[in-house]
Amino acid sequence: MKKLNSAPSPSDFDPRALTANQLAKILSAGAGNVITVEMIERDLVEGAPANGDGTVNLTHFGAWLVRHVNKTGTA
Repeated sequence: MKKLNSAPSPSDFDPRALTANQLAKILSAGAGNVITVEMIERDLVEGAPANGDGTVNLTHFGAWLVRHVNKTGTA
């Protein structure tokens, strides 16, 4: 049985095309903190990369996030 707050299994998503909701769940599970869809959407407004259809590539987002943290000091 799947836990309610657990990260989706790799077969549940394509890491090259995640919705903001999927990305928030994955990042929350990895960070140990709650990452909300609103936080992801704010990152997208601030310049995080998105695919043409509005989905997010996990690797590209992670690279952007590292650069953003190094530049601003905040996530």
